[in-house]
Amino acid sequence: MRYGETGVNLEIDLSRGSVEKVETDPRLTELFLGGQGTAAKTLWDRVPPEVEPFSPDNLLIFTAGILHSTPVPGANRVAVNTFSPQTNLMSHSLMGGFFGPEMKHAGYDQIIIRGKAQKLVYLYINNDKVEIRDASHLQGKGTTETGDVLKKELKDDKVQVAAIGLAGENRVYMASIDHGHSSAARGVGVIMGDKRLKAIAIRGTKDINIAHPAELFEASMKLHRQIADSDGCGDWMAYDEDDSFHHNHFAWGNARTRRKNFWSKELEERWRNIKYDNMDRQTSCYNCPKNCRNVIKMPGKKRFGYKCYGKDTYHMAAFKELDFSYDILGIAQEYGLDSYSTPQVMAFAIELYEAGILTDKDMPGLPADSGDRFYYLMEKIVRREGIGDILADGVSHAAIRIGNGAEAYDHNTTKKFEQLPIKLGKVNLAYFLMIATGEKMSITQIEGSFPQDPMRTMEERQKFVDNWTSPPDDKFKDYFLNWEKRDVMSNQAFCEIVDWNEAMHYIDDATGLCGFVSSFRGQFGGDVAYNIHNIPALIEGATGIEMDKEKLWEVFQRNRTLVRAINVRRGLRRKDERPPEDHWAVRDEEKEQQLLSEYYEFKGWNEDGIPTLDMLDKLGLGYVGEDLLERGILTDNDTISAKETSAAIDKV
Repeated sequence: MRYGETGVNLEIDLSRGSVEKVETDPRLTELFLGGQGTAAKTLWDRVPPEVEPFSPDNLLIFTAGILHSTPVPGANRVAVNTFSPQTNLMSHSLMGGFFGPEMKHAGYDQIIIRGKAQKLVYLYINNDKVEIRDASHLQGKGTTETGDVLKKELKDDKVQVAAIGLAGENRVYMASIDHGHSSAARGVGVIMGDKRLKAIAIRGTKDINIAHPAELFEASMKLHRQIADSDGCGDWMAYDEDDSFHHNHFAWGNARTRRKNFWSKELEERWRNIKYDNMDRQTSCYNCPKNCRNVIKMPGKKRFGYKCYGKDTYHMAAFKELDFSYDILGIAQEYGLDSYSTPQVMAFAIELYEAGILTDKDMPGLPADSGDRFYYLMEKIVRREGIGDILADGVSHAAIRIGNGAEAYDHNTTKKFEQLPIKLGKVNLAYFLMIATGEKMSITQIEGSFPQDPMRTMEERQKFVDNWTSPPDDKFKDYFLNWEKRDVMSNQAFCEIVDWNEAMHYIDDATGLCGFVSSFRGQFGGDVAYNIHNIPALIEGATGIEMDKEKLWEVFQRNRTLVRAINVRRGLRRKDERPPEDHWAVRDEEKEQQLLSEYYEFKGWNEDGIPTLDMLDKLGLGYVGEDLLERGILTDNDTISAKETSAAIDKV
């Protein structure tokens, strides 16, 4: 009997119109757990680097976390993975809500989609019943509108729907997949659109077997009370209202100056009133006691929900206030647009217009008002009309196509992907490493365990660490106690801090835990609900797999190293690992590059950022080393033979 998982993947081939249910190897669960980990293994095995993102052979994978559908609260983040046309690298996104647990209750750990339908279709899953259905009546409909139509059509209000909007249908690179008030963004919606898959509607009523149900239920109830009673999301909700950090450090780079000292108590009060005067309710995801998603209903507008920074990007880019975001965000979400990248693309176009690189000929009828310009550009982008057809490919690709000096305005991308639009003073070198080497394309999927800035006094620092439960080792408390300047800490400390930040996110992404009660919460201190100390027991309680802190850390290393190898096999090298040049005002190239070299060595990678044979063998990834050897990416001089270790693992 399989515990904590279904042991079955659902394979959909849209070109052939076939559906297959495939039993999985339980050994893979021990090695990768679930979520992004098992998705990475599937992509490594089945999508070689010769496969282009828009090829029918590219896969779009929805993977449940190993703790989904168990009593563990806050386990609801489904991983969505594919290869992005924007970066040609592995694209990783997370989506909350109810979709991932519903997959498990329907009987599936993964939904693996390949091929392309001849016309727009949707996938209907009701436990063992799986059908590919015509979706021509859904063409052009919004994301939540599609969900409403399908619930009515299927006569089931409990069906969970993940859908693309017009942006996905037209293969806009910034397209997202939306489910209720949750989104999977950062490069996945475009592939769902390319496969002509409008939506997945899923309903599940099956039980999940738990290895140690009584013990897991007792532990889960304690965690449920802890999360509900803690100030974890209370801190975040206050941060959501006092957003001075982002606004006072916001920048679009060269042409548009940042707003210095923009934030004020008066502004905070005005925005708080806008928020609560228009708030319909606050909601949570599956089995979570935190109502941390704000649902907004503006007069005459469609209801929408948001969580954290997505609400800021539109009004920051347009130099407007919160009511502008509340007006435009609901429309953007209905179109299925990534709220991180899309405003940056539109601000980039306005920069080019102000610089004379784009003209009235390129953007006929462009309004004078900055807010109206964003509505104008959004309509062009989602329909790929005129200049919108170029902008729909993201800043880096658009800059190349436009030419005439446009490349100089590509000032906030890494690996051709838009990053967080802020400009700080001196570099925090941990963030330099995370932005440079991170392969999740969003700093919020990497940071969070260690605070962003030091505290002024020793008394403040001591009080912080006295109640700080999440560090895996007391040395992290020592690092924080002795940290006085943002850019001053040993290289070893920076490497270990980044490793810990990454570890918690990769663990969350494999288990399905929400970062707001785990990986993203540690930076605020206090008694963090989920950490490296208690997650192993939860995994063991759910699955029966023997797990401890060291073994779980090894799972993180394996998953992270495999993702690295996947992208290395597709061409990623050291030269690509540069944060935006003006992300920080003060830079030290020599120090940054020395740190990058030390970090590569710390991770078990060579000077070009490629995992060594030693590290691959250590993590049971000998077959990866073999492949990299055969392709000439690694050589025999990169240490020991991978073939011997791979053969030994196969025997086991």
